[in-house]
Amino acid sequence: MVADSLTLEQIQKCILEDISNYARPQLFKDLHEPIQYLLNIGGKRMRPALVLMAAQLYDNQINPHRNIALAVEVFHNFTLMHDDIMDEAPLRRGQMTVHEKWNTNTAILSGDAMMIEAYQLLCQNNHPQLHQLLQIFNSVAIGVCEGQALDMSFEKREDVTIEEYLNMIRLKTAVLLGGALQMGGISAGAHAEDAQHLYTIGESLGIAFQLKDDYLDAFGDPEKFGKQVGGDILSDKKTFLLIELKNKMGESNWNHWNNLNWAGSDKIENYKSAFQSHGIDAALLQACEQYSNQAIQHLDALSCKEEQKSLLRETIDSLLHRSH
Repeated sequence: MVADSLTLEQIQKCILEDISNYARPQLFKDLHEPIQYLLNIGGKRMRPALVLMAAQLYDNQINPHRNIALAVEVFHNFTLMHDDIMDEAPLRRGQMTVHEKWNTNTAILSGDAMMIEAYQLLCQNNHPQLHQLLQIFNSVAIGVCEGQALDMSFEKREDVTIEEYLNMIRLKTAVLLGGALQMGGISAGAHAEDAQHLYTIGESLGIAFQLKDDYLDAFGDPEKFGKQVGGDILSDKKTFLLIELKNKMGESNWNHWNNLNWAGSDKIENYKSAFQSHGIDAALLQACEQYSNQAIQHLDALSCKEEQKSLLRETIDSLLHRSH
């Protein structure tokens, strides 16, 4: 790799250019306009950026790998479009969701098209490692669906364990980060051992990222977090915090606690106080640190020179020590 590798800002600029230039047939405007709408309403673009970060560890040109990054971003947004339908969410990134702006049938069909378009993008350059890339992509895609199925099943269960929760966020969130790094590395010529390290970096990062999100939802600064603090508490979402509180209290005390019928800010403050008095906030941050350290260990194990790893190292640090 050349010494002057791209910065994160330059990588993100490439991704935005590719999204902007991703043309769709005007003949089927009702199908393709919702896709462009969702892709253009923002987001961190973390997943495609990871593809290109991994690629430039092994190749001095990122252009041959940009279609893979765009495929990952299109797939990710497909999952968001369908998740919003299942969650009956009115907003996505502060804008109307596709099923609200158009209708549910349009959102389902446009989402289906996005999934197919992601495969078209992967196959675009007839990559010599295409078979392996498709295998990884397929494994990631079914994993994300399995994670969503688990998350939905948790809504009807009161016996969710921490192990089940960690597996759910691994599938729903982390496998796509792992797959993004692994595909970027393989596309650029990473050998098998490095490719596996890349996957584990992404998977560990994804779990730590979601655990940090759980923490910020309860304890974040509302002005920095960008959404209502305590939303998970108000909706009784089974996160690390809630599951551990139930475990610490025991069934009898939990049943009493759960029947107190708090609402609004009172519920948020009482639950936050309980999390802290039982040391669950600290346990959550410790778990986050554990997965973060695991990501760093596998980053250290990559065969690349240390200076080549600096951007990925900085990105991991910024994602896990963020306040929003």
